[in-house]
Amino acid sequence: MEAYTNFAMVYDTFMDNVPYEEWAGYIRDLLCEYRIEDGLVLDLGCGTGSITEQMAAFGYDMIGVDASADMLEIAQNKKCESDYDILYLQQDMREFELYGTVRAVISACDCVNYITCEDELVTVFGLVNNYLDPKGIFVFDFNTEYKYRDVLGDQTIAENREDASFIWDNYYYDEEKINEYEITLFIRESEGGLFRKYQETHLQKAYTLEKMKELIERSGLEFVTAYDAYTKEMPAEESERISVIARECGK
Repeated sequence: MEAYTNFAMVYDTFMDNVPYEEWAGYIRDLLCEYRIEDGLVLDLGCGTGSITEQMAAFGYDMIGVDASADMLEIAQNKKCESDYDILYLQQDMREFELYGTVRAVISACDCVNYITCEDELVTVFGLVNNYLDPKGIFVFDFNTEYKYRDVLGDQTIAENREDASFIWDNYYYDEEKINEYEITLFIRESEGGLFRKYQETHLQKAYTLEKMKELIERSGLEFVTAYDAYTKEMPAEESERISVIARECGK
């Protein structure tokens, strides 16, 4: 089943523990370190627009790109409520197109892990380099091999809310470095109504920091630094998520 179709309906419900405001503040602080305090910024893999909205509140002119029409519909609804001037585009990040360059590109919530082919991830990074202003900054995060292998592993996670529930069956294939999770959703159709069952399968690739550096350099970007995600600490062996900063390095 295609990812982020029916799941989009309850994505924000089950992601309410994610500190979007804190993550957006961290990204803004990083951009400000490179003197990017305003201007056009692309949120690549923006999902329902939670971080896009936060960055717009900080004064950036935001563009959001995502492949899922269902996720973007929710993002558009948020935009109507906030009245931020955000441009949302439904595009695959492996072949996205913009009308011009941007000062920075951001990508949060392990979006790049969904690119399971190394050559395709090089293509994504190459497009980022192409659409960045000279010396523009790319900030993204990714889940680590440690997280997929030792934290998620082969286990089942379940959560029950008033109007929705999910069962997450996780499988990690060490040889291929692929993490698969099968999500079974039960979503209430109307207030007080019956629940309908939906299923989706998601695949993500486990990358090491060294591999990320290699792919960044292959794409034409310049690797700048990496942190244990959303901190200023260096990545450790047991880091579950890593934040990376790369820079435009010529077209």
